[in-house]
Amino acid sequence: MKVHQLSVFIENKTGRVSEVTDTLGAAGVNIRGFSVSDTAEYGILRLVVDRPEEGRAALKEQGFTVKDSEVICIKLEDSPGSLAKVLKVVSDAGVNIEYVYSLISTYVVINVGDANRALQLLDDQPVQLVSHEEIAGLE
Repeated sequence: MKVHQLSVFIENKTGRVSEVTDTLGAAGVNIRGFSVSDTAEYGILRLVVDRPEEGRAALKEQGFTVKDSEVICIKLEDSPGSLAKVLKVVSDAGVNIEYVYSLISTYVVINVGDANRALQLLDDQPVQLVSHEEIAGLE
């Protein structure tokens, strides 16, 4: 069983990730998981969406370079070491793991250039900030 992933190649500049997510939202495509990797000049936004064909078409219509590929999605037990066990099976067999990211969560990590400023901007928005203790299940 494989899952379709859209990889969007974008310039590493302010607003580009937002443009991709706006385009998908306007097309009625729901993002189920994503990952962003970057270099100084460009980035790759990897997305798993509910309707990959429609998502790819909408992004291409807006001028984005998009690649559709098949990836594997697994459901893990919520226990220490469960990811390590699965990855070990694959890597011990000599299969290279190129990248890993998680899906279907409303908890999203955002790394920004100025965290204090971003927190001020989000203060009056309908978002709930999450503490490390909440993520760890301590609250």
